[in-house]
Amino acid sequence: MKKLLVVLILSAGARSGAQEKDSLAIRSIYDFFLTESNCYSNLEYLATRIGGRLSGSPQAAAAVEWTRKAMYEAGADTVILQPCLVPRWVRGAPEQCVMTSGKNRKKLRCIALGSSVSSPPEGLEAQVVEVRSFEELDSLGEKAIKGKIVFYNVFFDQRRVNTGQAYGEAVKYRGGGASRAARYGAVACLVRSMTTVADDEPHTGNMNYDSTISRVKIPAVALGYKSATMLHESLRKDPALKVSLTTHCRTLPPVISYNVIGQINGSRNAGEYIIAGGHLDSWDNGQGAHDDGSGVVQSIEVLAAFRKAGIRPYRSIRAVAFMNEENGLAGGKAYADSAARKNEIHIAAIESDAGGFVPRGFGVDTINGLYRATAGWRHLFEPYFIDHFVRGGWGADLLALQTAGVPGIGFLPDMQRYFDIHHSAQDTFDKINKRELELGGAAITAMVYMLDRYFPATR
Repeated sequence: MKKLLVVLILSAGARSGAQEKDSLAIRSIYDFFLTESNCYSNLEYLATRIGGRLSGSPQAAAAVEWTRKAMYEAGADTVILQPCLVPRWVRGAPEQCVMTSGKNRKKLRCIALGSSVSSPPEGLEAQVVEVRSFEELDSLGEKAIKGKIVFYNVFFDQRRVNTGQAYGEAVKYRGGGASRAARYGAVACLVRSMTTVADDEPHTGNMNYDSTISRVKIPAVALGYKSATMLHESLRKDPALKVSLTTHCRTLPPVISYNVIGQINGSRNAGEYIIAGGHLDSWDNGQGAHDDGSGVVQSIEVLAAFRKAGIRPYRSIRAVAFMNEENGLAGGKAYADSAARKNEIHIAAIESDAGGFVPRGFGVDTINGLYRATAGWRHLFEPYFIDHFVRGGWGADLLALQTAGVPGIGFLPDMQRYFDIHHSAQDTFDKINKRELELGGAAITAMVYMLDRYFPATR
């Protein structure tokens, strides 16, 4: 009995000592981010000097070269440019959308959706059919829709406290609305911008044509919130009003671009990898500061934090700047394909793609018991107000890795303001709060540290 008691005391002492060591390591990580980090200055350069970085654009190419340099400066042992074939969609001249009712003409704020075809060079004009759901669209059918413009007047559900959930419910109209409307002979489609704020800034985002629904491709455009409301109210007064639409987008042949991978080699198990990443590409109408410049610079600074805090990782740590998240996910697929070909062992993968706002927690996969493990570390994060650990890892760039069995983690900042600016011209560097950005980077780095020390490797 005495021997058992001694063993229990020693075991408890060892656990207490390890927890104190981890607590001090995490404290040093936070100290680095709050006093020495280059997150904010790096993001200022990426967002204001390079700007919007749509896949295949000259700005995206410039961002790749800048990121490679920034990763070396952060202390990477090696930086890899991993090729991926990306689409090349070009917006062209600014879009024009005009509503005509009798002698009254009013401009509507609009923006073409990514991957959309253009209107005819001279534009198009047609009456408008407003619907609130695909079910309503189907009930109207070809008789009511043929030759007209379909207007998906679907509101962001403001009752959702989780703004990501509201976005997920509305985004299907942006993604698949054009083909569903074309099936019934529509000549174009309009969608209400997916936003939490009632301004008139139109929000873009990618759409997809589904040839199994319709082989006809029609222009797809988002309206600003106030413009969409104006159109709705005008249709109530004059159901026969017309909208003219002119867009100039083009899809060019795909080009080679790159994921940028910065790596610190592990001191014990260098053939095992933990990654922290964000996507380097962004839409062309803003600066891509929150979406997702913030995730990129936070991931780069993970490397710097390990170096400056004097923490030698057991496994190899990778910062990954994925290319083409916004309109294709080519980078995420290329990374997963390369990992499979090389038979690389990935312990876990974290993505930051919800903005650089104040951190709240993590969405964590249950694969390989990852959620159970991270929940046991919660007490180490609570002093930094990180207490929101939920099941379900996410991050679009991680989907291919997760399909291959790698557990994923999504960094969760406070997202109440994210969809005010998401995919719009308002996503600019001046919307970034330095302290919030740095605290997010510290939280991600602390999670990488705990994964490196304690989460077991599995194939």
